[in-house]
Amino acid sequence: MSTELSKQDLSILAILQTDASKTSSDVADMVGMSQSPCWRRINRIEQNGLIRKKVALLDRHVLGMDLVVFATINLTASGRQNLQEFELSVENFDEVVECYTMTGIWDYMLKIIVKDIRNYESFVRDRLLCLPMIREIHSHIAVTEIKNSTELPLKTQL
Repeated sequence: MSTELSKQDLSILAILQTDASKTSSDVADMVGMSQSPCWRRINRIEQNGLIRKKVALLDRHVLGMDLVVFATINLTASGRQNLQEFELSVENFDEVVECYTMTGIWDYMLKIIVKDIRNYESFVRDRLLCLPMIREIHSHIAVTEIKNSTELPLKTQL
């Protein structure tokens, strides 16, 4: 799909991923198009699945969620059943905002956001460690957030 995107399409996507509340008229002005063709492009982009959904990005600090932990996890065995059970369980943990399978020595990496270290300990003890397929967890506490972006690097595609 990315090879079918024009420079204008990429410019539109760059604008929308920065602020999805912009109207098609606003976007059209920013990319130098008239409103109707811009609206049609945005509509086509949405229909092609390039925009998964539009959300409000919340400030975790204002909400009192000050701790970010990257937890690396190894399972007891990497059989299909263990993987599926673990992944289904993780999908139901609100504290886990991202989960990735990994190459190398870890099976998974989770990004976990909680209020504080006590909440993290409670989450690990009462929820994560209740999963029988987990062999080990290593917690990596984020100290300073340098960059946190939801924007994809579209400018490098222009």
